[in-house]
Amino acid sequence: MTTSSSKACRAATLSLLTVAAIGPVLYPLWLAWRTRGLPDPEPPEPTSWPDLAVVVPAFREQQVIAAKVENLLENDYPGQLEVIVVADDEETAAVARTTAARVIAPPQRLGKAAALNLGVRSAAAEIVAITDANALIGRGSLEKLVRWFEDPTISAVAAEKRIDTTGGESTYWMFESWLKRRESRTGTTIGLIGELAAFRREEYVELPEDIAVDDLWLALDVIERGGRIAYEPEVCASEAESATTADEWERRTRIVSGANDVLWRRRQLLVPGKSPVTAQLWGHRLFRQSLGPLAHAGLVLIALRSARKSHLARGFLALHAFAVSAFIRQQRGRPNGRLGRLSAQVLFLQAVGIGGLVRWARGDRPARWPKPERVVCARDGAGKPNSRSSSRSTAS
Repeated sequence: MTTSSSKACRAATLSLLTVAAIGPVLYPLWLAWRTRGLPDPEPPEPTSWPDLAVVVPAFREQQVIAAKVENLLENDYPGQLEVIVVADDEETAAVARTTAARVIAPPQRLGKAAALNLGVRSAAAEIVAITDANALIGRGSLEKLVRWFEDPTISAVAAEKRIDTTGGESTYWMFESWLKRRESRTGTTIGLIGELAAFRREEYVELPEDIAVDDLWLALDVIERGGRIAYEPEVCASEAESATTADEWERRTRIVSGANDVLWRRRQLLVPGKSPVTAQLWGHRLFRQSLGPLAHAGLVLIALRSARKSHLARGFLALHAFAVSAFIRQQRGRPNGRLGRLSAQVLFLQAVGIGGLVRWARGDRPARWPKPERVVCARDGAGKPNSRSSSRSTAS
C-alpha cells in the first residue's frame, strides 16, 4: 500500500470512527458537559386536578384490551378520568365494550396516527394521555404525569419505557433514560414515547395520517409551537419483549425507517439555530439510529481489508466475532454472560440501524403494518408485564 493510499485509509477510518462515536459516546459526553451542575427539574404540586382523558389506539388487541383498561382505571388518578379506546378492528371493539371505556370503532382500519387524531378529537378533557394497549403502568403514574401541567410552560410530559427481557436491552433503555433526563435539564427533551405520554389538549395538532412514528412528530409539533416537554423518570410504561427476533427486527427497522421519514420531512429543524432541539435531533436520533451504524459498517469493511497487516484491525474483527457468537448463542437459548448479552444487543441495534435506513430509502415506512396478535396481557407475581405476541399477523 502506497503512502498516499495509507493516508487516505487512515483519514477515512478516522472520519468513520468519529461518525460512529457521535451517537453513543460524543453526544452523551457533550450533553453531560452541557448540563453539568444543572439540577433535574422538579414538578410543582397541583392545587387541583384537571380532567384527564386517556386515548388507547388498538388493533388486534382483543386479548389485552380489557386488562389495559382495568390497569388505567385502577391507577388512582385523583381527578376525573375517561378512557377512550379507538378500536381498529371489530374483535377488539367487542371486548372493549365490555369494559368501562368509551369505545370508538371506525368502519375501517385507520392506522395509529389517524386513530390518535380521532381519539384526541373526541376528548373533552383539558389534559390527554396516549398509551399503547400492551403497555402497563404502575399505580399513581397518571397523577405523576399530570402534576407537571401546573407549570404553564410545560406542554407535554414523557414517561420512561422499560422492556421486560433477559437480553441486553435493559442497558439500552437505561441509556435512553439517562439521555432524556439530561436533555430535560436543558429545558426540553424530544423523548416522547407512544407507550405513555401526556399533553395539553388545546395544543394538539392533528398528526399526518401517513406517518409511522407518531411520538417523534408530536414532540416536534410541541417544540415548534414554543412548548416544553418534561421527562418524568418515576413513571414507567412496561412491555414484554417481542416473541421472536424476527418480530423485533420488523418492529425496530420500521421505527428507524419512520423516524428517518419524520426527520426528512422536517429537515429544516436539522439546520443549526432553527430549533432548540437541533442537537438532540442529530445526536439522539440521526447519528445514533442511522449514520452511526452506517459508519460502523464502513469500519468493518476497512478492517476486513486491513486485517492481514494490522493487529488493530484483527482485534476489531475479533470483537465482532465475539458479538456474533454471543448473538447466535442467545438465539439458540444458550446461557450468555452480561458482556455477551450486551455485545449481542449492540450488534443487533447496529444492524437494525442499517436495515431501517434501507427500508427508508426504499420508501418502506407504512403507517399501517402487519401486526402480530397479542395473546396475554397481565402482570406476573413480581408485578412485571407478561404479555407476548404470537407469530400470526395480518396485513393492513
